[in-house]
Amino acid sequence: MKAKMNPADYSALDETLEIMAPMGPDLSNGLSNHAPMAIEAMCAMGRRDAVMPWFERYRRRLAPRRARVARLTDDNWRAALGDLRRTEDWFEFFRNEIAERPWPAVLDKWTARLAPGLMAAATHGVIRTGHATRALALEDTPSRRRELADGLAYWAADYMPLPAGPHRDSTVRAMPSKAIAGVQIIPPEIRRAKIGALTDALAQLDSFEPFKDTLDAVDPAGDACAFISDLTATFARVFLANAHNAYTTIAFVHAVTGPAAIRPLLPYLRDSTAHAALAYGWQTAAAMYATFATRADLGRVEIDELKVWDEAGLIERAIACGDEHAIKFTEVCLREHAFNPDPAFLAAASHAIHILSGAEH
Repeated sequence: MKAKMNPADYSALDETLEIMAPMGPDLSNGLSNHAPMAIEAMCAMGRRDAVMPWFERYRRRLAPRRARVARLTDDNWRAALGDLRRTEDWFEFFRNEIAERPWPAVLDKWTARLAPGLMAAATHGVIRTGHATRALALEDTPSRRRELADGLAYWAADYMPLPAGPHRDSTVRAMPSKAIAGVQIIPPEIRRAKIGALTDALAQLDSFEPFKDTLDAVDPAGDACAFISDLTATFARVFLANAHNAYTTIAFVHAVTGPAAIRPLLPYLRDSTAHAALAYGWQTAAAMYATFATRADLGRVEIDELKVWDEAGLIERAIACGDEHAIKFTEVCLREHAFNPDPAFLAAASHAIHILSGAEH
């Protein structure tokens, strides 16, 4: 993907964010509103021309904002973590925070607080925050500030910590590409059958004792960008090994896009905040793997090293597919490939587009 984004491509984002101002984080069917994320991805890929035709089809599914419950303050916010009824209370809270102090300071403070619940809305909270941060860093506009408040609000209102045992100091921590070998998947004989929402299926981890040591299996204290590259490349291979239908494709898409959403945040995070976010990014991806994977032999994932995937062709295919996950995943794979050239990213994007276009539903 092109190294430098064009601010002019983002005019479509501001236009659609204004239209969506009265709309909440969910669709009318209760699933996540992906429009702000998919549109920012299209703008990043230089395809603002595709935004309005896509949005006109998608907008009929949007649901209005919820009613507010009660005002949040510095003294009472903890009680509202993970309470989906409080989305609008969180939105007002973060909108005021961003109005009163520099948004990078708000981002660092709240990423540190929200990192343990990074699985919020199957990682859509941090993903929406990541897209909003990248757009706001490109140009500071009122609609993008509001979108950052919405992203953080979704993360807080759907805050979802994963099971973890007591913290262990260890000298055997590894990078994700090595640590993945130690993550056990829920055995098929005790795994519940396909469950509707991804977060409902992830609840099985609460009683799966081997998962509780996962958080401490990696060492995120080094180069943060290198850690993300290793993490996303590892889970691009997990995706290729395990995404066989629309349900598993969407699950394993988020094992890449969730952790990748931390990258736009890094310039604004203190080292301690970044390290915590990276550890929980690993944990969320590993949770998808433990819950949904059927194949663990990642070393045998076959990628045609001689195949040339055309970047423009992948973008065109994703937009023609129209699926919001295909669009977001393609942008992330191209972005991560630019940081760390690896054919697994391009192969994963192509495979996701193929499945989400309906060929293997």
